Order: sequence, then structure tokens, then C-alpha cells
Amino acid sequence: MCGIWALFGSDECLSVQCTSAMRIAHRGPDAFRFENVNGFTNCCFGFHRLAIVDQLYGMQPLRIKKFPFLWLCYNGEIYNHHTLRKQFDFDHQTKVDGEILLHLYDRFGIQKMASLLDGVFAFILLDTANRKVFLGRDTYGVRPLFKLFTDDGFLAVCSEAKGLTDITHAAESPANIVPLLPGHFEAFDLKPNGKVQSAQMELFHCCTKEPAHADYDAVEMLPTGLDDEAVRSNIRALFENAVRKRLMGQRRIGCLLSGGLDSSLVAATLVKLAKEDKLPYSIQTFAIGSEDSPDVLAARKVAAHIGSEHHEVNFTAEEGIQAVDEVIYHLETYDITNIRASVGMYLISKYIKEKSDSVVIFSGEGSDELTQGYLYFHKAPTPEAAADDSVRLLKELYMFDVLRADRTTAAHGLELRVPFLDHRLTAYYLSLPEEMRTPRYGVEKHLLRDSFKGLNLIPDEILWRRKEAFSDGIMSVKKSWYVCLQEHMESMVNNDQMEKAHQTFPHNPPPSKEAYYFRQVFEKHYPGQAEWLSHYWMPRWMDASDPSARTLSLYTPDKDQ
Repeated sequence: MCGIWALFGSDECLSVQCTSAMRIAHRGPDAFRFENVNGFTNCCFGFHRLAIVDQLYGMQPLRIKKFPFLWLCYNGEIYNHHTLRKQFDFDHQTKVDGEILLHLYDRFGIQKMASLLDGVFAFILLDTANRKVFLGRDTYGVRPLFKLFTDDGFLAVCSEAKGLTDITHAAESPANIVPLLPGHFEAFDLKPNGKVQSAQMELFHCCTKEPAHADYDAVEMLPTGLDDEAVRSNIRALFENAVRKRLMGQRRIGCLLSGGLDSSLVAATLVKLAKEDKLPYSIQTFAIGSEDSPDVLAARKVAAHIGSEHHEVNFTAEEGIQAVDEVIYHLETYDITNIRASVGMYLISKYIKEKSDSVVIFSGEGSDELTQGYLYFHKAPTPEAAADDSVRLLKELYMFDVLRADRTTAAHGLELRVPFLDHRLTAYYLSLPEEMRTPRYGVEKHLLRDSFKGLNLIPDEILWRRKEAFSDGIMSVKKSWYVCLQEHMESMVNNDQMEKAHQTFPHNPPPSKEAYYFRQVFEKHYPGQAEWLSHYWMPRWMDASDPSARTLSLYTPDKDQ
């Protein structure tokens, strides 16, 4: 996890503008660099480093002797950099995974470069020889990137929107801060005065397509049959490969463990592969919740089963409520379910930073979207409708679960890794027949669960544990976390404010006092930026007024909760 920031064609003094780059300092606590571009006095890069790979030569903007005209700032991990280096016989100057971008760009151009990257990334690439600036972002937007582009050609780019809100410019009309869309790159022509002109915006990879880098993958060609055993075997092979490739790095690895299916599969596979690779430490797992929360109890069982060094963080409603303001500041959203779930993840990330030496953190994000894990999928009218909604959710991850996972960990200088969003795993899973991927026998994610049946990787009761949202499972069924929030917000927002909510907030008007309070806090930090969120996350195919699964008619608590 790092923080990247750049300006092209600034009309303001750079020493003034660069103070905005410090608003993302939390993303890279190990080092900071601010560097002008030779020949372009109004262009510059800012970089906050979290050192994971190549401690000596990993500072950015990355430049190498072979390509003195290329400047690269990127945030992410390229898992296949060794494979590509060997495949194309590149002569690397450093051990930095991102150096592969420079060689691929020089050899193949920006489109093929981006499509060959197996990893998570956001990059800013400057080519002064050809007067080009390129921005790019990974398929699911696991790594964030925002831009501010004025009508007179000034471009500002940052990992988080907060690094752009105080940027000044001379353009007469206001400029919006918008995210770069996942799976896309954008090319700009660089003018002699440092200003830019947008020349091309293109999709280089979609989640439903086999990635171009699959041709060079360590996993051999998979059996193409659709019989149950072949499919289950392929899912296991791709998932294990997704975890294995993410072991890359020189900092200690840990894992978030809620005790649900997804995080348990990640943690168990991680512990297994760490032993095989003879990592010189045990894997730390981390759970958060109230003392009687179903998540804490389930995570305890999983940790004992897999033999991890387990940490539990006790969480009270009062502590969570106190953290809401900070959480919204880091998230840059007012989405209801995102904020609820982020509080626990923010507090456990804080614990990891302060009480452990784990820096690289594995997590289970992406599985619910990929494998139709949300309870509302039981109500899908057809398998085709369910499959379409699964793809929709994956394409919107950058506004919801992936945003939450990135910001809550980055706020404390941690690096997130999400194996369920591996390009090959997701492309394969989405290629399977629609009816194979739907809930079966009243059980969501049946295909995923069935793929790991009988292996004793995790306890059977966890393998078949019903879906419980992270924002719900951290507290007992007797009183959910969302209920604690709603009760507190009842006194923070009055009825008159709610009656005028549509006038006060015409874009995405808050449907409840809780949502109204979240919106007030958001507007305090980011006034006038409500359009960063296009819509609230809500269940489909049922009359839902709240995103919590515990409010749905088909929710039934496990008997031990």
C-alpha cells in the first residue's frame, strides 16, 4: 500500500500545492518523496511509501537508466513480475515489482502492458520522449485512483480524493474529482507548457474475460469439463494459486478472520501455504467483535483448527460510535452499509498497526459478489438474473467493499490482499453455467462450499455457516451493531430534518436518521461531493429498506447465536 500523487500543468506554486499530498501520508508511513519533472517546472510527483518489496530501490517515482524518459508512480503489487521478466527476457535494474511496467510499456505499449499485469495496481506513467501521460487501474479497483481535470488542461491525480480537494487552479469553470474506472487506462497528450489533453480512455480487462496474462500463468491449463468434480478441482486449484502468489513481499503477513466462510478459507489456505513455503513466522489472524458476537466465537474455532496465532479485539458499541467520524473521513463515502462494516475493520486495523508486526493483511473481500453470497440471491427470479447481478456487484466493488477494505487498512499503513478477486479465479467462476452458481438446497455459495467439502481445511460447521454480514456478525443477534447505531442517531437528527431531507440532500436523500447523520459528517469533510456515491448499496428482488441482512424476511439466526 502506497500513496501516489501528481500534478501536470499547475498554475499555482508547487510548494503550496504539495501540502495536499500530505493528506494521504497514512498510506505510506515509511518514506516520502516530492519530485519535479525535468523540463516541466509545473509538473511533479508525490509519493508516500509503504516498503514491501525491494527495501533499497523501491522509492518512487521509479526511473531506471535504460529508460531515462519514463517516470512511474504506482501503488500496488504485480504478482507475475518474475514470470514476465523471464518470459520476455527483460534486463531489470531493481527488484521492484513495478519495474516490469516500464519494460512492458517500452516493448508493447500501454494497452498490452496493462493487460499483462496480474495484480492490483493504480499507476501514473509519464513518457517525456513521446509527451504522454498514462493513468491506469486494476480490474476491480482494489487500488484507488482519483483525478481532477480542468477544461484548460490542468491534471491532478491522487490515490484518495482527499488529496485533491484543496488543489487550486486557474480554470474559470469548476472541475470535478472523479475516480478512474477500474480496468481502464487513460492517455493524455503532454503539451510543452505542462498542460495535458485527454486522448484515449479504454477498457483493458473486464472481469468476465480470461486475462491476457493467463498465457504465462503458473497454473497449467485447467480441465475444460463441467462435471462436478472437475469444476470443484479447478476452483480449489485457482483459489490456492491466488493465495500462493500473494505471499510475495518482505514484511510479515497476517489475515483478517471473521469466522465466516470466505475469511476462513483464506486464512486456512494461507496458513497451509506458509508452512509449505517455510515462512520464518506463524500467521497471525485477527478477529473483532463484542464478547458474545457470532463472529468472534466462530473465528476462535477456525483459528484453533488451522493453528494460527490468533488475536481478538473486543469491540463495544460506544467505541464504534466514537470512530464513525474518522471512518467517514477515510472512506470518502456516506453509504450506509459501507460505514457500518468499516467501523469494525478500521478498529481492527488500528489494533494490528499498534499491537502486532503484521503489515500485509489478507482478507475475504469479493467472494460474496463472485459466488452470489448475499442472502437476497435466494430471491433471484432466474439464474440469468442472478449471474447478471453478480457481475454488476463485481463492477461496483470499487464503490463499496473494496473501497472499505482499502481505506480502513490504508488508514493505518497496512497493505490489503484479496485472493478472491484474482483475475483467473473470477474469470473461471463467471464462465461456469449460471444455474451452477446459484444458491442450492437453500444454501448460498453452495458451489464454493462444496468445492472444499471433505478436506478438513476448515471445520464443517464453518464451511456451511450461513452468510452473516461483517457489520452484523460483530455483535450478537440480540442487539445488532446497526441497531446500536440507529438508536444513537435517533437523538442526533430531529424529525424536521428528516422531513426536509430530500430538499437538503437532493442527490441520494438519506432514508433514515442514521443515514442522515452519516451524510452530515460526510458533508463536513467533503462539502458538495455527494456525487462520489452514485447510489446506496441495497438488496435486490425484495422490499428492503435497510441493507442489513438481519432485516430481511429470509434471515434466520444460527441456533447458537
